[in-house]
Amino acid sequence: MRGGQGAVGARVLQFTNCRILRGGKLLREDLWVRGGRILDPEKLFFEERRVADERRDCGGRILAPGFIDVQINGGFGVDFSQATEDVGSGVALVARRILSHGVTSFCPTLVTSPPEVYHKVVPQIPVKSGGPHGAGVLGLHLEGPFISREKRGAHPEAHLRSFEANAFQDLLATYGTLDNVRIVTLAPELGRSHEVIQELTARGICVSLGHSVADLRAAEDAVWSGAAFITHLFNAMLPFHHRDPGIVGLLTSDRLPVGRCIFYGMIADGTHTNPAALRIAHRAHPQGLVLVTDAIPALGLGNGRHTLGQQEVEVDGLTAYVAGERPDPLGPRSQPACQVAHPPRACPLCSQGTKTLSGSIAPMDVCVRHFLQATGCSVELALEAASLHPAQLLGLEKSKGTLDFGADADFVVLDDSLHVQATYISGELVWQAEAARQ
Repeated sequence: MRGGQGAVGARVLQFTNCRILRGGKLLREDLWVRGGRILDPEKLFFEERRVADERRDCGGRILAPGFIDVQINGGFGVDFSQATEDVGSGVALVARRILSHGVTSFCPTLVTSPPEVYHKVVPQIPVKSGGPHGAGVLGLHLEGPFISREKRGAHPEAHLRSFEANAFQDLLATYGTLDNVRIVTLAPELGRSHEVIQELTARGICVSLGHSVADLRAAEDAVWSGAAFITHLFNAMLPFHHRDPGIVGLLTSDRLPVGRCIFYGMIADGTHTNPAALRIAHRAHPQGLVLVTDAIPALGLGNGRHTLGQQEVEVDGLTAYVAGERPDPLGPRSQPACQVAHPPRACPLCSQGTKTLSGSIAPMDVCVRHFLQATGCSVELALEAASLHPAQLLGLEKSKGTLDFGADADFVVLDDSLHVQATYISGELVWQAEAARQ
């Protein structure tokens, strides 16, 4: 129950002895919750003359808005880009498992796929509220297939497409439906892309620029057409150049619409983005930074081969690469088969992988901690980059990513080192570290 009929008579919870992230500051205040929403205690005291039905001591910990991941390709063996018979059960498993990482809402992400995959998968992943069953689904993020061949990264070249013939109708024919779609990543240099951007934004869909060779002028024009986001900044785009900074230049451009904030995703996993690059982006435009995991199905699993959409990836430690073709299991005829245990990329007999990164295997709380350490930013800003900023990107800042009065009571309890101790959705405890250790 989120503030609907009967909310006034619902139980009131008071979280005490805590520091609340509100208005960009950590405040030593109590948090009041009723009917799934954050409650203004003054109205409770003076208008209703009520007190809390239950008090919970937080032991001096931090209470921050629940994390929102707008780019996650799967995890724990589940690949959102695989057209299985029961897509929903896979989404549900990931939704449940990411609660332990403080994520209360997410956008399941599909990488470049053939039309038949979109037609089967997209209708099976509806928008869904979070709860004890798992994090809420805010809508799909469709990353591709309308992207640059030169900057396709881990996306399979065979399934890339353009919309030069019929523009928006080509996009509709590829995806089948836009009913459950929240974000679309495309390359703005593609022919007739601005028509498509305008059509998508008119339908309330966020357009993100990525996997692109666009120069700064093309990127600026795309923003004027309605684009609002940059997919994993620095990755799969032209490198920064002093005469034409490309898409990266949007962070400091003076040619954007007045009052428009451009948001950009950052994969702070320690692999995709050098700490110096994280610091440059943060210092140039801190209010637009959105932490994303870009997690792949190998999240939560070990070394070895896993899927990502239509191809295989190879995990080696903390890094995932596009896998090469499997060699003959017996190896070259002049050599015996390898019988030695070793990391998956350490032997030519067992691996012919590439050096192309293919998503991350770091969960959101790890990204938050690495971002804080790498940039030296405040704890408040690191937490907002995973909560308030993605909510603002999606136009949900009144209900998500905030602990302001009236917002959804989705929040995470953290210790001083920003390790997750508990996760709440609609004011209900949905994961607790202490219980998980038992």
